[in-house]
Amino acid sequence: MRQAGIWLARVKREMGDDLQITWRSFALEQVNSKEGDDWKAWEQDADYVSRGLWPLRGGIAARRQGEEAHGAYMETILELKHVEREDIRSREAVIEVARRIGPELIDLERFIEVIDDPETLAEIGRDHEDAVSQGVFGTPTFVFEDGSASFVKTYTPPEEDTMSAFEHLMGVMRGARYFGEIKRPQPPWPRGARD
Repeated sequence: MRQAGIWLARVKREMGDDLQITWRSFALEQVNSKEGDDWKAWEQDADYVSRGLWPLRGGIAARRQGEEAHGAYMETILELKHVEREDIRSREAVIEVARRIGPELIDLERFIEVIDDPETLAEIGRDHEDAVSQGVFGTPTFVFEDGSASFVKTYTPPEEDTMSAFEHLMGVMRGARYFGEIKRPQPPWPRGARD
């Protein structure tokens, strides 16, 4: 997700209002659970140590403060998790992310109210169940206005390829729905992708 998140942040900066991104919650720990179909990560008691619910709660809290706040939250949390390898699974870590972003974008008191509200967990559950009903199995999955969806595994393209890579991907995902799967053999992929 980090690779696509950083890339999409670049694309959004380039396209501005011409690109609308609506981030939704998807609990990978739910998908990967061995607890059975009736078990729901977002319905567990306070003792449950989640691998990803607090960051999702933070995403909802940031989104409620506007697109710019949410974009900053996503970039920061993905960078901390995937580049700096920080543990971002706790309430305290997510609050620290909001603090790092700063009061010019995130009202910390409102942010904390939302992450602590049980309704935020219910929203994660609704988002997740809606995604599953559309066939989503992993992230990032792009769901378009017409209901078609595509999962993509990617590396962040170099800055100079940001827009051309995005346009190519959108052409295949949005315009050519008869392609069900394109997969590069591993190895050698990503040979040459990051050179």
